[in-house]
Amino acid sequence: MTSEKHGTFGRIGIWSSALHGSRTDDAGRGAIAEAVAELEEMKYGTLWIGGSPSVEDAAAVLGATRAVTVATGILSIWDHSAEDVAARVAAIDASARGRFVLGLGVSHGPMVPQYAKPYSAMVAYLDALDAATPPVDSGHRVLAALGPRMLKLATDRASGAHPYLVTAEHTAEARAALGPDALLAPELSVVLDTDVERARTTARNMLSMYLRLPNYTDNLLRLGFTQSDFDGGGSARLLDALFALGDTARVRARALEYLDAGADHVALQILTADEGGGGLPRTEWRELAGAFADEL
Repeated sequence: MTSEKHGTFGRIGIWSSALHGSRTDDAGRGAIAEAVAELEEMKYGTLWIGGSPSVEDAAAVLGATRAVTVATGILSIWDHSAEDVAARVAAIDASARGRFVLGLGVSHGPMVPQYAKPYSAMVAYLDALDAATPPVDSGHRVLAALGPRMLKLATDRASGAHPYLVTAEHTAEARAALGPDALLAPELSVVLDTDVERARTTARNMLSMYLRLPNYTDNLLRLGFTQSDFDGGGSARLLDALFALGDTARVRARALEYLDAGADHVALQILTADEGGGGLPRTEWRELAGAFADEL
């Protein structure tokens, strides 16, 4: 799906947990600024700051770029009060604030001691953002939605959804649940390695943590996978459905599957054997920019 309404997101973006300026030193922040400036030059549509970022992380990326959309992917509602988030969004320079998107999520019970009634907690959080002075308007926020209730909320109270660790089949179901107008921007993890078994090992190193989180496993069970698919860090069937494994042509083909299934935008997360998703894989970002030249 393509929509003028969501044109600022572009068709292809980059998702990276390494863009946290608050988690590194001055040299690290300088490397991030240099990397995001290059990503903007490559014409990626949106830069997603992954792994429970803060508004300050996004502000730093906005300050190092000129026109690219910057989104949190995903800020945990348990880690930051809505009032503080609204104030920090308002403090972003006005010239950059219009290209900032606040991605929000309820995180996971095993990771959050106070986790309770996540749907109700998200509704209350959105109410507080609406009531803030100034508010964070719904057109500049997205929700990390997987199931039907949160997808409906993403339609009603945000510009759309940013699902993580999902299949193309889930994308088709999410599009049906969201309707035709809401943004749908799934994340897709990528291993650029033509050795299939080695690529699957890299993917398992990342996936094993997520298979301990019920929000993800419950969603995968709804999609038709079984408990046996979770054994050993993930079956080949599960890995091949969740990841783009192979050369740049294969990654392009997989991303197009999500776009054809109803996504407006696909956020690519690069995994490498030595760094997982935690480094700045600039060589791989350049290779993919070439492969997606006509989509950027």
